[in-house]
Amino acid sequence: MPHIARLFWILLLACLSPMALGERLRLVTDDWAPYVYQDDGQPRGIDYEVTSQVFKRLGVEVEWQFLPWKRCLAMVEQGLADGILDIFQTESRQPYLVYAPEPLSNVEFVLFQAQARRHAVTHLEDLAGLTVGTSPGYAYGPAFNDAPHFKREAAPTLEANFGKLMLGRIDLAITDRRVGHYLLHQLGLQRQVEELPLVISRQTQYLGLVRKPGREALALAFAEELQRFKQEPAYAAIGNRYTGDIGNILNAVEQQESSTAR
Repeated sequence: MPHIARLFWILLLACLSPMALGERLRLVTDDWAPYVYQDDGQPRGIDYEVTSQVFKRLGVEVEWQFLPWKRCLAMVEQGLADGILDIFQTESRQPYLVYAPEPLSNVEFVLFQAQARRHAVTHLEDLAGLTVGTSPGYAYGPAFNDAPHFKREAAPTLEANFGKLMLGRIDLAITDRRVGHYLLHQLGLQRQVEELPLVISRQTQYLGLVRKPGREALALAFAEELQRFKQEPAYAAIGNRYTGDIGNILNAVEQQESSTAR
């Protein structure tokens, strides 16, 4: 049955998708290491490599463009790009985006603080009177986005937020757990900035394609091939290549949280 299903999606894709006519798919995203980012002008990252491999198997060419996240969102909403990588599913985006139903990765938004200026935060209410550094266009969940008792202050990059955190210009910074630890490792700030145990929200990242004829078939074909790829050793090897040291850090953090949670 899996072979029949695969053949069905390949035939449907060939019949309906503009890709069959040789169109190159233009995907936009921003720097979100280790999921997707640029290194010396070359795209890299876990989700980038996985997505590239899946599209290669489908015979689809991809052109990548890295832009600030808010601009990425505007481009797909206006139909100026073919799709966007590592986007959350929201109801407001359904009119113009088709999601590949198999997720690429999972995100946990957590808070980071300077070890020299610690804050006792175990609940969202504990943020009262504090300033939290955010990133423009990011959705951290309604409870965080709409809370009136603390200030949200956007910076153009997470690196800028960590810089403000070190200077005491903000009290906390919010980002994905893996992204935060990856950047701290790159900046050499692992001993100066620490993660708080409170998880603000959990989200799932997908490939989103702009709604056009044939895009539903392409999204389904992508999801089916992604499911297949996840069962192969090559899929795990991609993640290990980017998060070897970071994975050890996250495991230590999770063990500490489990020992202090009760």
